[in-house]
Amino acid sequence: MIQSPKLAILQSLDGMDQVQMEEVLKYIKSVLNQPQRTSSYQRFKREAMKEIRQALRKPKDGMPQAA
Repeated sequence: MIQSPKLAILQSLDGMDQVQMEEVLKYIKSVLNQPQRTSSYQRFKREAMKEIRQALRKPKDGMPQAA
């Protein structure tokens, strides 16, 4: 069965602790902060960051959400 990239990312995040997640987020931000000027790129970047934030905030099954 082929998994979607979003599902694969969410499954990978489930196995990470808070420090690892912060490192991943820092890396993604550095990639996205490279100078690009087109409005479609900026829109894509906003949507990507929104989905990443939502994925990081989503509590694991049966586990309380970290503050």
